[in-house]
Amino acid sequence: MSDRSFLEEISIRGLGVIEEATLELSPGFTVLTGETGAGKTMVLTALALVLGGKSESSLVRQGNDRLVASATFRVTEEIEESAIDKGANVEEGRLILTRTVTAQSKSKATAGGVNVPLAVLVDLSDELIEIHAQSASMSITKQNAQRDILDRFGGVQLSEALDSYRHLYEKYVEMVSRISSLRKSANNREKEVAELLQFSKEVAQVQPQVNEWSAILIEIERLGSVEELRIAVAASADLLNSEDASVLSAVYSARKFLESVQEKDPLIAEMNEKVVESAYLLSDFAQSASAYLLNLEADPNRLDFLQSRKSDLLALNKRFSQDAMSDESLKELIARYQTIKETIADLIGGEDRIVAMERELALLAKDLLTHAKVLSNSRSLAAKNLSLAVSKEIHSLSMPHTNFACEVMSPDYTITLPANVFGIHGCDEVSMLLQAHKEGPLVSVGKGASGGELSRIMLALEVVLAQSQPVGTYIFDEVDAGVGGKAAIEVGRRLFNLSKHAQVIAITHLPQVAAWADSHFVVRKSSDGSVTQSDVLEVRNDERIEEIARMLAGHEDSRSAKEHATELLAMRG
Repeated sequence: MSDRSFLEEISIRGLGVIEEATLELSPGFTVLTGETGAGKTMVLTALALVLGGKSESSLVRQGNDRLVASATFRVTEEIEESAIDKGANVEEGRLILTRTVTAQSKSKATAGGVNVPLAVLVDLSDELIEIHAQSASMSITKQNAQRDILDRFGGVQLSEALDSYRHLYEKYVEMVSRISSLRKSANNREKEVAELLQFSKEVAQVQPQVNEWSAILIEIERLGSVEELRIAVAASADLLNSEDASVLSAVYSARKFLESVQEKDPLIAEMNEKVVESAYLLSDFAQSASAYLLNLEADPNRLDFLQSRKSDLLALNKRFSQDAMSDESLKELIARYQTIKETIADLIGGEDRIVAMERELALLAKDLLTHAKVLSNSRSLAAKNLSLAVSKEIHSLSMPHTNFACEVMSPDYTITLPANVFGIHGCDEVSMLLQAHKEGPLVSVGKGASGGELSRIMLALEVVLAQSQPVGTYIFDEVDAGVGGKAAIEVGRRLFNLSKHAQVIAITHLPQVAAWADSHFVVRKSSDGSVTQSDVLEVRNDERIEEIARMLAGHEDSRSAKEHATELLAMRG
């Protein structure tokens, strides 16, 4: 496998039917199988939560107060840098993402043990993993998704063309907006200039800073509660360090007792590890509390200054913002102030300014047209290559006479184009089509493919895209739905081939697919009264033959099913 990230471990506790389960994964091709309702989809749900998906209290296992899902990724240096920039902690090339959801629907996200906003998990998921649920193949029937797939396939050249075009398009739209605003405000020019000058003067006097409001509120609260804070922290520290009944001494004593016998029982060693960790945490707290108390002191002058500063910011916000006082409202005021010179210049310049801006707009339009052509050419070339590559793949997926075509429809750039032809994604319309046989008509993917064929086309696209895309892990939830027989064998083969470029994890009901995997996990459910528990077990050798036999015949004891299972497992050679 190429140098990419991959998922090392999934840990689940208190999610749906799963009480507790851990999957230790390897690069390559992994399958999850099991009877319907056993909890296979819960594994996918856990991953979706870890990657920033929507949380619901209904996911918490009945009787539990919370669910915890975590995923450990081995990451590349590039992803490690990106994760650290986003506030995550990465140790020895491993990134652990965790999501906790309580029965009251409260959610917490951590990345490497550091609390992070949910948006960080969402951003990281784009770099780490791509999940295809059972309905994902329907996305390729939508034109926007088809364009995005083509742009992904186009690689660096197309990406650079698109970025250059978008940069110009945004400048063009901004200039159009400025000219429009200038024309509308022509009649009120003097009044607006006076208001802007007053705004500029008052902001310059107050000089608000980004995130200053929340910092002031925190410091006022601290300085106004110095004695309360001192009493609470000192009392906590005394409890830990008391000569009569030191908590730290008790913990260290417990550690000595456990260390003296831990070699006699591994369970004692595990308990001792927890005590050792507690000792470190309590010692760290004691040091932090001591440092905190040394730096905690009343400062009436500082408190007076902060109260005055708070009043100035409130007055500024009330005068010039319609939003309630917050860091965000201050940030917007600062942003307005930073662009105010340009806005005033626009207003004072009058018609001369408008004429100059329209000349600039004409130059931008010319550049935008040039970059739109380059983008269209890049897409057309990529579409041709994508058509050939995907057609080759679907021929291998028991669709030997079906051809795939990606078409790019661009406007006639030799004529003057109206402004509404240009959009943030360019001027092109991208269509993905199928040709059922050599002389047959081209029909849109949505109309020309059954559910099973759509699944295979989506798989073919992923195999092709994986060869040029950096995503390290692909997860398929029953991508083989609607597929059987020889086609199922070929789906397994393509997933196996995909795993040569990236880690592949598939949830499947098909033995023909499961047989191609490097590792095989089975989700088994046992029911005892009102409590249901699912165990996730890795199967090898005879156990794996029995599981594939069960998938073939409905029970694992069938001799013929076992023989067939052995034949399927021999396909990989």
